[in-house]
Amino acid sequence: MKKHLGLLTVLAVIALTVFFYFRFFFVFGEGVKSGELNYVVYKGVLFKTYEGKLIQTGIRSKEAGSIQSYEFEFSVEDPALARELMLQGGRTLELHYKEYFGALPWRGFTKFIVDSIVTIGPPVRRGVELPPVQ
Repeated sequence: MKKHLGLLTVLAVIALTVFFYFRFFFVFGEGVKSGELNYVVYKGVLFKTYEGKLIQTGIRSKEAGSIQSYEFEFSVEDPALARELMLQGGRTLELHYKEYFGALPWRGFTKFIVDSIVTIGPPVRRGVELPPVQ
């Protein structure tokens, strides 16, 4: 009986380990998203993490007569990368990210983790440009 209980305990621990690995550490997908960097903030109560939002170009409507923009919310683990992103607000960026099945509180609020900047474009200009003052 003790042998079966020990074996069952070992199998349960192995199953939980495999579950948590695939849920929180297995990279489900990788990719690059492009858009205007809206913000990067450092926030949290118990675990402080860097969180950001990228506004992607294009407009999609789920309902007739409504407008919805593409928003990519992400987390950043590397403080140096987060500081670099904070300096690039309002610019068009291409960000490389990794997607996980679940979020960990010390890694960030989202399951998308940005790990590098691919390209940095010029600042996005809005409105009418005025001619230079003479």
